[in-house]
Amino acid sequence: MALHTLVSDQRLNAVLGWGMTGIIALAAIESYLMDAFLWGCLAVLIVSIIALPSAVTGRPAAMVPWPIPFVAAVAVVLRTFEFYPDITGYVAIGTIALLLVVELDVYTRVELSRRFAVVFATMTTMSLQAFWIVAQYYSDQWLGTRFLVSQTELQWDIVYVTAVGVALGILAEWYLDRFEPVGSFERPPSG
Repeated sequence: MALHTLVSDQRLNAVLGWGMTGIIALAAIESYLMDAFLWGCLAVLIVSIIALPSAVTGRPAAMVPWPIPFVAAVAVVLRTFEFYPDITGYVAIGTIALLLVVELDVYTRVELSRRFAVVFATMTTMSLQAFWIVAQYYSDQWLGTRFLVSQTELQWDIVYVTAVGVALGILAEWYLDRFEPVGSFERPPSG
C-alpha cells in the first residue's frame, strides 16, 4: 500500500518532484560559485525541463514521476562535488533525454511504444552528448577548462553515455509498465 501511494499520489509526486528540482537548482548555484559554469548551465537546463509541464499547464502538480527528478538530482549533486564526475555526468545527460521522452509520452497526445521510447531515449542521449561535446570544446577554448583531453577519451565518452542511455531507458520502461504516471494524458481505450 505504501508503494502504491508513493508512486500514484499526485500531490506526493509533486512535493517529491519539486523537492528534487530545488536540490538541482541549489546544485546549479553551487556549480556557479565553484566556477563550473558549464555544469551550472546543465543543471539549470534540467530544472527547466522538469518545470516545463507545470509552466505549460499552469498546475504545479503537473510533474513527471518523481523518480526521474530523483535520479537527476543525485547525478547533478554528485557531479557538483566531483564524485565520479564522468559517470554522474553521463547520468545527468541521460536523464535529460529521459525527461524529454517521458514528458512527450505523458503530457502530449504522442503515443510511444515502450520499446520505441527506450530507443528514442538512447538516441536522444547520444544527440545530447554530441551537443555537450561541442559545449565542452568551446568551454576549453574560451574559458580555459580542460574537459576534452584526447580524442580517445572523447570516443569512450560517447560509448559510455550510450550505455547509460540504454540502461536509463530500460529502467524507465520497467517503471512505466508497472506504474501509471500521475497526471498522464488520458487516452481513449484502443479498440
